[in-house]
Amino acid sequence: MPITVQIDATENTVILKISDQFDYSMHQDFRESYRHENEQGIVFRIDLSNTTYMDSSALGMILLLKEHTDKLGGKVIIEKPNDSVSKILSIAKFESFVTIEH
Repeated sequence: MPITVQIDATENTVILKISDQFDYSMHQDFRESYRHENEQGIVFRIDLSNTTYMDSSALGMILLLKEHTDKLGGKVIIEKPNDSVSKILSIAKFESFVTIEH
């Protein structure tokens, strides 16, 4: 499965690990991975260390997650993007919207 969800209730954190391609084909699975998480102050960490490709629909999915998280007073963190994914995030100026940890 291209998305793995790990929940750390003690830290109020959900880790979404994306493997291979992050594109429109993941839309439903990505949405389902977070839509039931409604804890105030929740942190979503998107681990892109194994993501080889990302398209504009993936950027939109992250923005939808950010919108969901903002309502909860939480935070979205993107972790470990490779150089090509990092370049896409930079061109889209995503560092203005979410924290990116390299």
